[in-house]
Amino acid sequence: MSTLVHLSDLHFGGMADVRAVEAVEELVPALRPVAIVVSGDFAQRARAGEFQRGRSLLRTLGRVAPVHAVAGNHDVQWWREPFGLPLLGRARFAKYRRYLGESLAPTLNADGAVICGAASAHGLALGSLTWNPRDLTVRGHLPRAELARAAAAFGAAAGALRVLVVHHNVLRGRLSGRWGLARPRAALKGIVATGADVVCCGHDHEEGVGTIELDGRRVVVSTAGTLSTRGRGGRPPSFNVIRWSATAVTVEIHRYARASGTFTIAEARDFGR
Repeated sequence: MSTLVHLSDLHFGGMADVRAVEAVEELVPALRPVAIVVSGDFAQRARAGEFQRGRSLLRTLGRVAPVHAVAGNHDVQWWREPFGLPLLGRARFAKYRRYLGESLAPTLNADGAVICGAASAHGLALGSLTWNPRDLTVRGHLPRAELARAAAAFGAAAGALRVLVVHHNVLRGRLSGRWGLARPRAALKGIVATGADVVCCGHDHEEGVGTIELDGRRVVVSTAGTLSTRGRGGRPPSFNVIRWSATAVTVEIHRYARASGTFTIAEARDFGR
């Protein structure tokens, strides 16, 4: 089986669990992944030092396997460009691009997988607004152009595992009860229409494995927890591992034990392809 490592929500700065991050750096080579996905929120306050630590992590992981990363809502300097208005220049993603890569949602062809990002984190943006003031700058949305680009990438991926990477949780959080995306039902239909086999996401700081079942298709959802100290409900840091063959997909949740400083498999779910 081939292996994909899925990390999310590192929140470098005061929120990062440094020992958990270091334990991941030590463990990943033994997992022998064909690629590593980081689904956003490298930073806590979009500060240069936070992105510099994120860049260091990507360089370390990149020695093991190709790394695919997308931006999260904490990576956006939305106050510089609210609603897309360049009040302080077009600088919402300037620091992210400087340290972590020009593309906010790249496409990566790995061994046996096509991994395509779709930018869901836009800060204060019309497409992300809801009636709940708590959602301002927190929720995201998936523009049609992002989904169309993913559909095009997956359409040329015969036989490969088609992995869509977004920052925001695409399923309702079990503890939070909150959706990550505005207008979630429409977002789910759009995700299914891309032809994705697996979605990698994060944002909610609660790890999980689930499915989207719409329009006669099933899409496996890997929601990675956080590697920071802010796990929802006091949950420990965690990350996910996705393994696949021609006939099956398995998603494992690896949870951190602070007493031993190690990760162990806490849950694994199998799905047919």
